[in-house]
Amino acid sequence: MFTKAMTDLLEAQAIELPSWAFGNSGTRFRVFTTPGTPRNPFEKISDAAKVHELTGLAPSVALHIPWDKVDSFAELKAHAEGLGVSLGTINSNTFQDEIYKFGSLTHVDKKVRQAAIDHHYECIDIMNETGSQDLKIWLADGSNYPGQVNIRARQDRLQESLQSIYSRLGKNHRLVLEYKFFEPAFYHTDVPDWGTAYVQVNQLGEKATVCLDTGHHAPGTNIEFIVAQLLRLGRLGSFDFNSRFYADDDLIVGAADPFQLFRIIFEVYRNGGFDKRSGVAFMLDQCHNIEDKIPGQIRSVLNVQEMTAKVLLVDLPALEAAEKSGDVLGANSVLMDAYNTDVRGALSDWREARGLPRDPFQAYRSSGHLDAIAKERIGGAQMGWGA
Repeated sequence: MFTKAMTDLLEAQAIELPSWAFGNSGTRFRVFTTPGTPRNPFEKISDAAKVHELTGLAPSVALHIPWDKVDSFAELKAHAEGLGVSLGTINSNTFQDEIYKFGSLTHVDKKVRQAAIDHHYECIDIMNETGSQDLKIWLADGSNYPGQVNIRARQDRLQESLQSIYSRLGKNHRLVLEYKFFEPAFYHTDVPDWGTAYVQVNQLGEKATVCLDTGHHAPGTNIEFIVAQLLRLGRLGSFDFNSRFYADDDLIVGAADPFQLFRIIFEVYRNGGFDKRSGVAFMLDQCHNIEDKIPGQIRSVLNVQEMTAKVLLVDLPALEAAEKSGDVLGANSVLMDAYNTDVRGALSDWREARGLPRDPFQAYRSSGHLDAIAKERIGGAQMGWGA
């Protein structure tokens, strides 16, 4: 079923895992605990490495600062490399400290803005220690009521703050700005959509790009159009894969709409997003509120892999011929034929040929690993906000 070109792309596929996905999380009303929760960043890395061991898909782990601060990042890096993974994106945090109640990089008070800028300087210092490429910025900044803030002035202050951070980046660093259309701000958000993010990063320079979180859009948004547009503009820096039903649910990717995931990955493929020169980084951003963490991450990366395999089956020459001739149903059929192809058996055979479990999800469930870490980690408390 798969040609060598297809398996080469599947072989190269890499999906970064978020350290925070292995911690306890929940709704705004309750944070739930699960057995075996990591007690420190080292254990988070160990859990992420287990996902990579079984899937071959997750060779790096994103960190969140200050949740993942340690005395020695050199030691954390060595720990990760000893387990066969590396440290990836550094995510900043300007949404939990009391001073950020009314904003961080956009705050009307220059002292608060400088505190937020200094935090990003710290993140860049950590990047120098970990060898990370990307500094990802998501802002909770916004307002709840009309008249509460000067919206335009906040955009100006945001650009000024980002310029200060951008100027501190190293030669091989990138700034990746994430957008979210609402929550926790409900009237307006300072970076609510891809257009605002693009305008802000475009003023910074070539090392500034946009992060697209698949759960950060209003219902009905054509996310695949945004993917195509940002790739066209050369500003799609990274993905945060998850799934949503109503808001920013951070569910397992593909859970709500597998066909949407297929359509998104198709636009990535068709527009060169899998080419290493594109610089697009693929990552999960999920919170496993009621399900076990490690198998949740395994299921997620396998869902991305499965949809990628389906996308690789699209007959592009036939699709382009149908598009050019105005054959609407024919073009749609080409896509649907690929989407409706069951690739699970072929992927199982391919994994087995690479020395991986045919079914990594079931392999983990039967391994006894979850019971082992549940016994080992009794009495610890998760390191992280709200848990």
